[in-house]
Amino acid sequence: MIRGLWTAATGMSAQQLNIDTVANNLANVNTAGFKKSRSNFEDLMYQTLLIAGATTPGGGQIPTGIQAGMGVKPTSVQKIFTQGDYVQTGNDLDMAIQGDGFFKVLHGDTELYTRAGNFTLDSEGFITSSNGDRLQPEISIPEGTILVTLQSNGRLSAHGQDATTLLEADIPIYTFVNPAGLFAMGQNLLRPTAGSGDAIEGTPGVDGVGALANQTLEMSNVDIVEEMVSMIVGQRAYEANSKALTTGDRMLETATGLKR
Repeated sequence: MIRGLWTAATGMSAQQLNIDTVANNLANVNTAGFKKSRSNFEDLMYQTLLIAGATTPGGGQIPTGIQAGMGVKPTSVQKIFTQGDYVQTGNDLDMAIQGDGFFKVLHGDTELYTRAGNFTLDSEGFITSSNGDRLQPEISIPEGTILVTLQSNGRLSAHGQDATTLLEADIPIYTFVNPAGLFAMGQNLLRPTAGSGDAIEGTPGVDGVGALANQTLEMSNVDIVEEMVSMIVGQRAYEANSKALTTGDRMLETATGLKR
């Protein structure tokens, strides 16, 4: 059997994953706090037919060997945590992290993390995400609040009539040694793993932790032009591998047709 058939098949499978990743990036181009992904690949084993440096019968040395590659395989789909664009919303409960870090929310009984700062209030006055997950630590906005302000260091204040301060609370930001190792659960939520390490609580704007911005949302960091170029490259690579597969099939057809 021609080895190239299986090698080309691995290339087609890899490019399919690549296109799947690009499609997901494009689908979330308007998702608040979304971070784009990138597919990473590595070559497979090689069949060594001749080792470089081997001694020839005449006493010489072979400068380069012969190795036939077996194809490619995906190694990871990596989140890229570059900064997204900022949008001024005018909504007091919209928050954006300028730099590294995540908000912590309570999803059921599990503490999860997110970059999406499009918060609102639930029926009890607690600050929650758009999915109803309460921001941690829990903050309840008192009745009679007419203005909510947020400083870059995470100090949130609720103001009533005559500029009275009804509440002051601090919103911490959490960082990870390896944020690319976080497990994406959907709904803008990320779960720590052994690869990401444990969450490190920090004060916004201090010791490399991102500062907070009020009445602002961080949008997706997806670059549409970049993704379209990646889509074109992936499509052409898929087509090239399919051509290699077709060529290998024709070579087999020729070989099997030698004896009539």
